Amino acid sequence: MSSRISCVVSDESPVTVVRLSGDLDVATMRSVHAELERCLTAQPDALVVDLAGVRVVDRLALSVFAAICRQAAGWPVVPMVLCSPPPTTATWLAETTACRVVPVRADCVEATRTAGEAAAPRLRARLEPVTGACRRARDLVGEACGRWNLPELVGPASLVLSELVGNVVRHAGTPMQVTLTLRRPYLHVAVSDGSRLAVRAGGGDLRAEGGRGLLLVREMTQRWGTSPVPGGKVVWAMLPTG
Repeated sequence: MSSRISCVVSDESPVTVVRLSGDLDVATMRSVHAELERCLTAQPDALVVDLAGVRVVDRLALSVFAAICRQAAGWPVVPMVLCSPPPTTATWLAETTACRVVPVRADCVEATRTAGEAAAPRLRARLEPVTGACRRARDLVGEACGRWNLPELVGPASLVLSELVGNVVRHAGTPMQVTLTLRRPYLHVAVSDGSRLAVRAGGGDLRAEGGRGLLLVREMTQRWGTSPVPGGKVVWAMLPTG
């Protein structure tokens, strides 16, 4: 983080709390964005940002919170709540149209409760890079779709998640975490692994032997993408529920 603004991140599971302190302006907002984005890649159930120690030097810098909130709503489907803004900051947040997408609460306790209540249903599993990983992933899809009453998605989601998991088994060869999240109108699937090797849609290396590759993921989903995480990456995809 910048020398002018700092953060303390605490995992108060299932909610991650980020406490910012220092000056927020158009220069430091970049480091704030990077830090909040890093927190999101861990796929917490919710994210609370404590602004009690922040002095807003340029009100335009508040747009960083709207940008992160919109990003989190698409993936990784993490609700974000701001809390404890100083009086002037609270006024600016209320007056700025872009920032009205971000809920604001008076204190951290209320914000944590609000964020937790807004959290989407999730199902997680940690898998080893072995032959049976794809079968376990399909079982997880069946469990999630049964729990959330999405029988029509069992087939498509199983194919997509099998490809993501199979890609890790064939290329990354590391343990992985599989996450399924329901935030209508999409079922979100994600696989994080311990390899920094990037994946790209349309590349010939994505057509793995014996599999359809990530080109199938692109064809069967509304959106998909990949994001770096500490020590590796996460590949995610969104399937329409309707």
